[in-house]
Amino acid sequence: MGFWDFFWYMIWAFFFVAYLMVLFSIIGDIFRDHKLNGWFKAIWIAFLIFVPFLTALIYLIARGRGMAERSAASAQQAKDATDAYIRQAAGKSPSDEIADAAKLLTAGTITTEEYEKLKAKALA
Repeated sequence: MGFWDFFWYMIWAFFFVAYLMVLFSIIGDIFRDHKLNGWFKAIWIAFLIFVPFLTALIYLIARGRGMAERSAASAQQAKDATDAYIRQAAGKSPSDEIADAAKLLTAGTITTEEYEKLKAKALA
């Protein structure tokens, strides 16, 4: 196996992997689209199996914009869920802790000295 044989093998391998990535992206998008009827999903999948390259090209041309919108919406939903989890796991902010300590001070539960300690701890 010479250099050029190896070179062309690598080129074809690259295009094959790129094609598989597009194919799996299309399949994921078909199942992510809630507006698409189940029968139309089955038809798209059947055509992807029997005429894969042409069907992938038609799908990207016909539904590419919606595919991008659904992908962006999915990414935004994942980001929102991650942000909510981080906020929940992080606990209270320093201003919330100081406000809670102030409420305890006004209620007479803690002394001014304890309030100052809690305030310094929250700001540290």
